[in-house]
Parts: sequence; C-alpha cells; structure tokens
Amino acid sequence: MTGFGAGRAQVEGEELSVELRSVNHKFLEVKARVPREASALEAGLIKQIKERLSRGAVDLVVRRVAAGGTAQVPQVDLELAREYGRALLELAEALGVTASPGDLLRQVAAQPGVLRMEERRVDSGALERAANLALSEAIEALLQMRATEGNALRADLEARLLRVATWVDELGQLAPQAVQEHHQRLVQRVAELTKSTQVDPQRLAQEVALFAERTDVAEELTRLTSHLEQLRALLDAPEPAGRRMDFLVQEMHREVNTTGSKSQHPGISNLVVSMKAELERIREQVQNVE
Repeated sequence: MTGFGAGRAQVEGEELSVELRSVNHKFLEVKARVPREASALEAGLIKQIKERLSRGAVDLVVRRVAAGGTAQVPQVDLELAREYGRALLELAEALGVTASPGDLLRQVAAQPGVLRMEERRVDSGALERAANLALSEAIEALLQMRATEGNALRADLEARLLRVATWVDELGQLAPQAVQEHHQRLVQRVAELTKSTQVDPQRLAQEVALFAERTDVAEELTRLTSHLEQLRALLDAPEPAGRRMDFLVQEMHREVNTTGSKSQHPGISNLVVSMKAELERIREQVQNVE
C-alpha cells in the first residue's frame, strides 16, 4: 500500500528529520539511507518499522539537521596559533613595526591550519532519542495516509466481490439449465438420425446423467461462495490480511478455470470470462492490502 510520512525531532541540540515512503510489495522490504554519524541507529530504526508494518517496499531517509544551519563548526588549533603569534611578534620587532592586538589576531587567524572546519560532535544518546521520536511521528503519518487509501480500497473490493457473488449465483442457476438443454438437444439429434426408429429412453437418460456428471460444477460453486465469504470477513479483520486475501483470490481463479473447462454452455462460458477478468482486477487491488 502506498503512503508517505515525515517526522522531525530535536533533543539536546541534536535534530533529525525522517521520511518514509511506501509502495506496493508482496512482502515487507525496508531500504534505509542514514547519515554516517547515525549509521549505528539503522538496524534499530528498521526494526521499529517492521514492528508497525507488515507489507510494502519502504524507503527510510534520515537527515541530520545541523544547528544554525550548518553541519560543520570552526575549530582552533591553539598551539599552532601561539606559535604563529610568537613568530609574527618576533618579525614585527625585527622590522621595527608596531602591531596592534587586533591586527596581530587577524594575521594569526589567517594562517593555514589555525582555523579549520570540522563536523559537529555527535551526542549519540540525544541523536538516538531524536531519531526514535522523528520515526514514530513519520510512521503515524504513514499509517494515517495508508488508512485513508485503505478505506477507498475496501469500498472498491466490496463492490467487486459483490459483482462476482452475483455471477456465482447466476452460474448456479445456469448449471441445471445446461443439463436440460443438453437433454433436449440429444433427443432432437437422435430423432433426426433415427427418424422412425424407437429410441430407448433409459439409454438417453444414461447419456444425460453422464453429461450431468461431467459438467457438474456444484463443488466449484460451493468453494467459490466460501472463498467470497472469507474475503468479506478479511476486509473487516483488524490484523493484516493481504497475503491471505491474495491466496484466496488465486484459489478462486482455479475454481473458475475448472468451471469453464467443465461447461459447454455459452452462457456459463461468458460468465467465466467475466469472472476471470474481474478476479484479475481484484488480485491487483489485493496487492495494495496490508
């Protein structure tokens, strides 16, 4: 199921932003991108996601928000600065030049290596707490978006399941008619071939019974009805049910295919084609279910 969620948290100067993006996937797969200084947190963050989600391809992006808008801070090499200051003072005395403290400070600070930019030191404890808070916020936002999509998905699946159930009922009504029509065609055909010859009614009854046995789809229709009831129940289930629904739809495909292979009635064949097309749409939608 698709969705997006974002979170942001700051703890003792450490600020992190977290983004979660989820798309359809048969199983749960989490890919993470975290800054180097937070790499130790990656396994724990993925574990938290897997505790809350059960299906989908999830991208986790963690960014460290630097204080003051920068990830680096200046550092001073005091020992080197003292050496530069001493050398500059000696040079000034040797040349008879008087240097003010401000000028001397600027000259020392401009020397290579005195000032350098370094990454801010990481408070690992604060960083972990900020990551957990931001991730929790992102997961909640993602779940809320997926729930909104889920409500629309449920309505669509209910309508499609109702359509399939109607066709199953029609199949149940057409199956006996197919046997009766076959009997009528058989009688007419035999009469045309034999003309005035007397036909054994018992023999005709046996042929019709064999046809009825070969084309009997009562078992398939019973299983289709059962699968439909289970699918409707799963729509109301509080726990994740996507994989179970996927399995049931595959089983329904199998029953419909068997029904089509048994039947020689054009009306049943048309219904089978429609049901197979609708079940394929249901299968695609079920891939979005958690």
